[in-house]
Order: sequence, then structure tokens, then C-alpha cells
Amino acid sequence: MKANVGGVDRVLRIVVGLALLAWAFFGGSEYHWWGLVGFVPLATGLFRFCPAYGLFGMNTCPMETRAAR
Repeated sequence: MKANVGGVDRVLRIVVGLALLAWAFFGGSEYHWWGLVGFVPLATGLFRFCPAYGLFGMNTCPMETRAAR
């Protein structure tokens, strides 16, 4: 599993995932259970891998620099 989620993308996924999970566990509305979808962006942010990015050939990780010869 090669990392395909970069810095800013990773931080946004973690923040959104935590916010959705907070809504799921502490929300008072009848639809608060939809917040459980927050596990998806949280997991993709923590593991730095998004299966959807892999399917579409996307990558937000910075390119590795090659050593000068």
C-alpha cells in the first residue's frame, strides 16, 4: 500500500473525520448516526492511503526528490 494522500489533504481528512465522529457521538439530532461516516476520512488520513485515489490514479503526496548524481 503506497501512500497517496499528502499533507494538507491528510490534515483536512483527519479534522473532518473527527468532526463527523463528534457529531455522531454527541449530536442530538435524529440523523446523528450519519456522522459515523467520519471513520472513512479519519482512516484514510491516518493511513495516508485512499482507495478511491488509487482507482482514479490520483496522488496528493509530494514527489520524492532524487539525489543528484
